[in-house]
Amino acid sequence: MDIRDKLLSENPWKLMISLSLPAILGQLIVGLYAFVDSIYVGQMVGTDAMSAVSAASPFVLINNAIAVLLGIGSGSVLSRAIGKKTQDIIDKIIGNLTFLVIMLSSAVMVIGIIFAPEFLRLSGAKGDILNMGVSYLRTVYLGSIFVNFMQGANMVIRAEGRMGIAMGIMAAGAILNIILDPIFILLMRSQGPQAVAIATVISQFIQALVTLIYFLKKSPVVRFHGIKPAKDLLPEIFSVGMSAMLMQIMMLIQMTVVYNTAVHFGGEHQIALMGAAQRVMQLAFVPIWGMSQGMQPAVGTNFGAKEYMRVKRLTNIFIIGSTCLAGFFFAIIEIFSTQILSAFITDSSIVRLGLYNFRIMYCMFPTYGLLIMTVTYFQSIGKAKQAGLVVMLRQLFLAVPLVLILPRILGGNVLGVWLALPLNDIIIILIAVVLLISEYKHLMKLQRDIGTVI
Repeated sequence: MDIRDKLLSENPWKLMISLSLPAILGQLIVGLYAFVDSIYVGQMVGTDAMSAVSAASPFVLINNAIAVLLGIGSGSVLSRAIGKKTQDIIDKIIGNLTFLVIMLSSAVMVIGIIFAPEFLRLSGAKGDILNMGVSYLRTVYLGSIFVNFMQGANMVIRAEGRMGIAMGIMAAGAILNIILDPIFILLMRSQGPQAVAIATVISQFIQALVTLIYFLKKSPVVRFHGIKPAKDLLPEIFSVGMSAMLMQIMMLIQMTVVYNTAVHFGGEHQIALMGAAQRVMQLAFVPIWGMSQGMQPAVGTNFGAKEYMRVKRLTNIFIIGSTCLAGFFFAIIEIFSTQILSAFITDSSIVRLGLYNFRIMYCMFPTYGLLIMTVTYFQSIGKAKQAGLVVMLRQLFLAVPLVLILPRILGGNVLGVWLALPLNDIIIILIAVVLLISEYKHLMKLQRDIGTVI
């Protein structure tokens, strides 16, 4: 059975497991190395270095935004092309992605290196924290082309349905990064967190090289046919990928406002606390993101093949699975909050100060499975507007006003900053459910139109 037949005919529960498990493992390992980076910095370099990495972390999302814009957009186009058997589109995918990665990443690298100090000041960084953050961030931007090609092309591999290959490449790079981190910290003690950034860029370069070799020699579906733009694919790639890109850009803006507001109401130690909370969020979030990467080719291919009732069933099954996954991580975070924060921050008084707020921030985490699968569904079928609406409301239009207003309503209490995030999620989940119910009605209509409602 080839990949297309598997996506169209295999039992949905079995398909969810076979597509999601390698994607979850791969994404978990990727999230783990960002998590471990921060632990190494916090434990081996110091709290100020941890604050520097935390202040820089929103602006690392600029690279992530490029990768998901191109990767998710290209993956969505590819999976539907596989469903429709349109080989001419399939042959253009990776060459077009590579061209766009080089163009956009080069611009990000130049701008990021020049404006790194200004970026970090937006997060509230000053003095030594600012100086360490600048060297860290500039080094990260030097690897922009490597990380964006590696991440974007990895999403194309997943869209082929080859989750094991995608996981293996990501996992190997992550493990290499985890090994290199302490070595570079010990060899370059005077460089502070920049040593970790150097280790990361080296790992990303090797991952990018392996990914390129895969498309040159190994892929059974997508092959490299030269680096060139495919103008006919650009509108759809950008429209679908834009919602994913907006998630990263809005997260950048949200985190910058959160850090600044938290520092204003709670002092500089809030950077380290919020940074630790965000790292944990990223680690807990990536398995759900991994499951969404498994969902994308399944839903996209079946939608392209006009199997609309199977699309609905697959979506429901992925929502159930991702909700169970989110609940598992929620329980771990709430039970082991003290130990988790202490892994990043060696000062126990700062840990005690942030513990209650940390737990409050995660109280809505079990709903994230439904939220992310809903966004992924709309991306998979090419409905960029609905996906973009949910993303923009969650990351910016509701979150930022709540972050700015709630602390003042609570009399200048920094708790308002932490409380704003779960309150925002309650509103967004309700909106996502309404959109998904409406879309299910549309799927029923499409199925009736082809006369095969089950």
